[in-house]
Amino acid sequence: MTQPFLTPDRRRFLGVTATATAAAFAALAANGCMARGSDSIARKPAKPGEFAGYGPLKPDPAGFLDLPEGFTYRVISRLGDRMDDGGTVPDRADGMGCFDLGNGEIALVRNHELQPKHDAGGPIAKGYGKRDGAFVPGGTTTIVLDAGTLAVKRQFRSLGGTIRNCSGGTTPWGSWLTCEEAPTGPGQPYGEGLEQNHGWVFEVPASARGLVDPVPLKAMGRFNHEAAAVDPATGIVYMTEDRDDGVLYRFLPKVPGKLAAGGRLQAMVVEGLADTRNWKSSDMPVGQPYRVSWIDLDDVEAPKDDLRLRAVAKGAALVARGEGLHMGVNRGTSEVFACCTSGGAKELGQILKLTPGPAGKPDMIELFFESESTDQFNFGDNLTVAPNGHLIVCEDQYTVIVDNHIRGITPDGRAYNLARLKAQTELAGGCFSPDGKVLFVNAYGPTATLAITGPWAA
Repeated sequence: MTQPFLTPDRRRFLGVTATATAAAFAALAANGCMARGSDSIARKPAKPGEFAGYGPLKPDPAGFLDLPEGFTYRVISRLGDRMDDGGTVPDRADGMGCFDLGNGEIALVRNHELQPKHDAGGPIAKGYGKRDGAFVPGGTTTIVLDAGTLAVKRQFRSLGGTIRNCSGGTTPWGSWLTCEEAPTGPGQPYGEGLEQNHGWVFEVPASARGLVDPVPLKAMGRFNHEAAAVDPATGIVYMTEDRDDGVLYRFLPKVPGKLAAGGRLQAMVVEGLADTRNWKSSDMPVGQPYRVSWIDLDDVEAPKDDLRLRAVAKGAALVARGEGLHMGVNRGTSEVFACCTSGGAKELGQILKLTPGPAGKPDMIELFFESESTDQFNFGDNLTVAPNGHLIVCEDQYTVIVDNHIRGITPDGRAYNLARLKAQTELAGGCFSPDGKVLFVNAYGPTATLAITGPWAA
């Protein structure tokens, strides 16, 4: 069940996501990644010679992250590390994107899902919103790395004054869309002391060298934001909402690449299907395509936090806790993958695949994957795509003893283990380096940003 955003127990929070880098996306497109070897996506055992995973996970001598043989990780940034702006790395590292800055540098822009009561890692000089006169601590930090050695060259806070920056997404023009999962404000639940409404999307250029001017992209809607993904062919931004009764949104900018110039917000309607969650019956079988249309939404700043309810009343399809979101390319066609954390008959998670229709043809959606057991995945959350076209899903379980994994899913719908986190927290913010050789991921709390390398399958 969806919990209030100020619930003290993180395990009851609504989880996180991330998308991969614009540069990596371009590489995926160029290489034809995301191509499926078969029209069938049934969950079936691998045939002889087919990829079946990287083998069993080997115990980590440090007791932190188990990986397959040949894979290693290193911690590149952690809670309390001194940053170049005088602050320290904050906690609750969440969604993250990776960018090629040129000159042998790459940047990680990293969310911190901090609430007003949390430590910001030092004073915030500039930000969006205040509580009782002080900037609230959520926002982003940026880590600039040497692309070859992965040595940290500098790190600093790049956005301040926001609440619960959960996930977001990279843009093709080199920025990170960071999303507040916190539709609250003055006179609203959990809004005591706040001076402004929250629940917006903000844009952080990867090239920023310090705190950016915080501009809420209000035309993109006020709701329980999770992730965002931009179609490079059209500039349309797709967005998820972490609610049991959420919907899938898209934003049509007036000027592609200029989100602050405004645009139209819409919600997804699935022809013949009002509910994608499969909770009561398996109305949406795996692999069956459905036509999609979109309805315009009004009053998108939603002071009552009722945008999803009004969307459903107009015919939008229900989605079970939309979280991870990634835009990929299959033989030149854009595809959007959305992780629905509590969807499915077993309520263990689903992955939807939306295919925007080319040249005026209708958009289509299908259920790409539905977890049938905790061995496939348990509350899939973050979602990205590896250079070989496999989905990479981070778990965010709500169990007393947390046993979160990173799972891979092949293009024909077979799940396998990629990593197991031994710490009692989640993995978040998965994204690949521009060359596809490194998977960056965050341990949520205490913050630890990891670089995972290994013999990725071609």
